[in-house]
Amino acid sequence: MSQTSDAFGKADPIDIDSAVSVRGVSKNYGEVEALRDLSLEFPRGQLTSLLGPSGCGKTTLLKIIAGLIPATAGEIEIDGRKVTGPGPDRAFVFQDFALLPWANVLRNVSFGLELRGVGKSEREAVAEKYIGNVGLSGFEKAYPHELSGGMRQRVGLARALSVDAQVLLLDEPFSAVDEQNRRKFQEDLLALVRNENKTFIFVTHSIEEAVYISDQIAILLPRPSRVSEIIRPTSFRGTKADNIRRSPEYLDIVDQIWASLRNYVE
Repeated sequence: MSQTSDAFGKADPIDIDSAVSVRGVSKNYGEVEALRDLSLEFPRGQLTSLLGPSGCGKTTLLKIIAGLIPATAGEIEIDGRKVTGPGPDRAFVFQDFALLPWANVLRNVSFGLELRGVGKSEREAVAEKYIGNVGLSGFEKAYPHELSGGMRQRVGLARALSVDAQVLLLDEPFSAVDEQNRRKFQEDLLALVRNENKTFIFVTHSIEEAVYISDQIAILLPRPSRVSEIIRPTSFRGTKADNIRRSPEYLDIVDQIWASLRNYVE
């Protein structure tokens, strides 16, 4: 069971089919306590945003879920299996793209499958599918230095999708692109969540972005981080993407979250 809030702060317990379970996780860096006894459930096939002030441990939690760094205490489970390190059930989309500079788009997107021993024709067919899905058809032979920041981020997303991981971890993937591209990426991400049936965990500093794209928003307190509130902005789901930001419910939830966070902003 998990506590959730609607747009007006009313809490109701709901049953969640969790793909990812975070249970009592703490993380210390020497004397610095980043996370303290943090527990959170991530619903299967949905997008959860981690939202909170700078330095509150959002990326730290994401990396622990990815298996890139260990927790000091507590545990993470993916479909009931304890996380002990990176695994094929998770894929990470980095803020700085993390592309191979010497490889073209097709090779970059297919690289994860190459590491898994998938044959060239099969992995390239999969890569071409996801290159098309993120709007980069025709750029298969281009190299990262020939692409805009927004295009490089699309390559990173296509690479994560191509390995068919069930959990996608996105660390502020749209922060380095301009506002027009950011809005287009957000619309594209909504379509991917609907069509891919994967679990997305998304780190962002933007309240508006979190409310726009999320099925669930976990608000984290400043260090040592704990979950302050969970909000499920469901009232306007199903609204056409270009109408969401004009929805009174959307604006109400943005204001509610800002009221919760404003005391933690320096």
